[in-house]
Amino acid sequence: MNNHYLKIAWRNLIGNKVSALINIGGLAVGMAVAMLIGLWIYDELSFNKYHQNYSRIAQIMQRERHLANNWVTDHMPYKVANELATNYRSDFKHIITATEARHFYLSTGENKTLKAGQYISADAPEMLTLKMVRGTWTALNDQHSVLLSASVAKEIFGDADPLDKVIQVSDNWDVSQTTALKVTGVYEDLPQNAQFHDIQFFMPWALYAAGNPLVNAATWDDHRFLIYAEIAPGSSFDRVGADIKESELKAITHLDDMKKEVAANPQILLNPMSDWHLRSTFKDGVVDDSPIQFVWIVGIIGCFVLLLACINFMNLSTARSEKRAKEVGIRKAIGSERGQLITQFFCESFLVVFIAFGISLLLTVFTLPLLNNLSGKQIVLSFGNPWFWLVSICFVLFTGFLAGVYPALYLSSFKPVKVLKGTFKGGRMALVPRKALVVAQFTVSIVLIICTIIIYNQLMFGKSRPVGYSRDGLVIVPITSQDFLGKYGVLRNELKNTGAIAEVAESESPVTGVSSSNGGFNWKGQNPGIEQNFGTLTVSPEYGKTIGWQFVDGRDFSRAFISDSSGFVLNEAAVRYMGLKNPVGETIHWKSKWNHVDKDYKIIGVIKDMVMDSPYASVKPTIFRIGGNENYIFIRINPSTSVAAALPEIAGVFKKIIPSIPFQYRFADEEYAKKFATETRIGTLTSFFASLAIFISCLGLFGMASFMAEQRTKEIGVRKVLGATVFAIWRLLSKDFVTFVIIALLVAAPVAFLFMHKWLQNYQYRTPIAWWIFAVTGAGTMLITLLTVSYQSLKAALANPVRSLRSE
Repeated sequence: MNNHYLKIAWRNLIGNKVSALINIGGLAVGMAVAMLIGLWIYDELSFNKYHQNYSRIAQIMQRERHLANNWVTDHMPYKVANELATNYRSDFKHIITATEARHFYLSTGENKTLKAGQYISADAPEMLTLKMVRGTWTALNDQHSVLLSASVAKEIFGDADPLDKVIQVSDNWDVSQTTALKVTGVYEDLPQNAQFHDIQFFMPWALYAAGNPLVNAATWDDHRFLIYAEIAPGSSFDRVGADIKESELKAITHLDDMKKEVAANPQILLNPMSDWHLRSTFKDGVVDDSPIQFVWIVGIIGCFVLLLACINFMNLSTARSEKRAKEVGIRKAIGSERGQLITQFFCESFLVVFIAFGISLLLTVFTLPLLNNLSGKQIVLSFGNPWFWLVSICFVLFTGFLAGVYPALYLSSFKPVKVLKGTFKGGRMALVPRKALVVAQFTVSIVLIICTIIIYNQLMFGKSRPVGYSRDGLVIVPITSQDFLGKYGVLRNELKNTGAIAEVAESESPVTGVSSSNGGFNWKGQNPGIEQNFGTLTVSPEYGKTIGWQFVDGRDFSRAFISDSSGFVLNEAAVRYMGLKNPVGETIHWKSKWNHVDKDYKIIGVIKDMVMDSPYASVKPTIFRIGGNENYIFIRINPSTSVAAALPEIAGVFKKIIPSIPFQYRFADEEYAKKFATETRIGTLTSFFASLAIFISCLGLFGMASFMAEQRTKEIGVRKVLGATVFAIWRLLSKDFVTFVIIALLVAAPVAFLFMHKWLQNYQYRTPIAWWIFAVTGAGTMLITLLTVSYQSLKAALANPVRSLRSE
């Protein structure tokens, strides 16, 4: 019987090639999109699940009130790890201390490579359940050992056994500090969706502590370290967190010392590994749910795209109901039960879906590299994984059921008496579900189009915002080694002597970020209750001329004025924050033990606000002063010299002055462009999905228009004989679809407005939602609709009426 159903289903596909191609094509695209999105969501939600103890690992963090803001930091005092181990040992199986990952040179013989490494406690491999290729989890017990990833071991030693080999490890900051370490273990490379993926080797914490004897004597304000913990089996994060919270001022007595030293009301908290990826961003001390919300929104969009393809199948299947009515009537008359008919129609839908699934797999294989490029991932299709095929089968069954349930129930409900008497007609009510489904298709498409336009406008709104300095031709060189120290003057002179460089300067912060914030300022007319949070950046006197900041009052720093070492340059935001009417010449007293200052400064100038942080946020009140200990060198290329000609000159100077360090550089405009990565990604995804939604909807429209024109062939012939024009017939066949678009626009506009209005609230600097967006979307959708249905409408209108009426 099943073979019989499949034969009939196949004959129906062959006999209705246009509708079959539309159904299969639409479903293939929809299923490919659903698979791509499913793979991406799975990758996002399975982040860090590589580690077997994933559900019990957490990072120790600290929430505090500091500088007018609530902060959550993952950098902790080393003493916290000791206190937890002493007072809460029963709650934890492992407590791990680690340094921030940084780059080291690994060398053996002539082979030298720069890799990211980390000092970490000896029991970290066991907690992280690293898969050891060579050695065991005890590899870091030896103070002079090193644990390499498989790729690094192969790069250094090739196919030779790396175990017990000695490598030289040099700090990137100070290459003169070289330590000989023995390779005691090699672990399998971590997947890209793991937090520790970018760390390519581990060194024992004992080695770091031996080289830094002040670690154990560090104060409670020394927030340099990372602390991870694995809770004991049978315990829970809530219970352990509650225990710490209830007794932290008693058991961790030094939290009072922390409070005095940082004035920040510190609170210890546990951040589970399951939250590290999608719930790791905090705003004003509270978890920002935007990343996880974005994941679910993309998932919902994928479901809608698949639903659009299923709607096409439903509409085209039910639209052919009158043609299949006699088939249903005869089958029922000779004894077929409704259940058998439902099975037959489901067989047809599953056959179409199965063929579409095969095509969608090919589409997924070809488009997966594009998704990886867009998302920065390395997702692969695991054809050899049984779970992949099990999920695929469930996916096919679900899609087949979703697409076929309505047509199966509708077509199997026909009454055989009416059908065989020839009195069966679908009637007006039979059209209502199909019309509703078409409206639903266009509603989803219009919502996506409106969202795409608003996201694009927001992106352009941020990009067009005046930044207050010149990014073109500005090169940023990070100071990565102590070999830079004391050589700024020589570098500056040599670079300017090339003729390719206009100016050179130093700063502790990149021009695309504010790396330091402080309080402790006092000025005339100050509100005593004001909470202070000023960006405070040290720069060299040439900084302003190099980056091209713009003054609204006063003057720039100058080496000609010795007093400028006690001078401040403020941005407009800082002047507004302080409430100063005539700021130039005003005195500000700054007392800060962190910066070792307690003296008066005079305001010598005010600059226009520079966008250094997010281009969508308010400009932070910032104070600039002359100082040392800089982290970046800025180089302004001479406008008369091309970048291609200037870079070799710059590289030559650095190689001459600092030959031990490879020349590394970035362009300010490229760094600034990275700030728009999230909005660009969202905009690209929504535009892609909107295009697919329109494509699938138009496929359905084309099929519906084709069927309606075929169904009304005799009516069109009669109208032409009676004098109807081509335009009149075109209007007759197109007006229903225009009505669908108008209804869909009326439904989609408020939905899109409410959704995007809420999304824009995440930005302080945001674009308005203009009326023309809805007008353009409506007009564009109307145009696409008319172009889609016009082919069939005009074909029917231009047909010879004699052919359609000869049988009458």
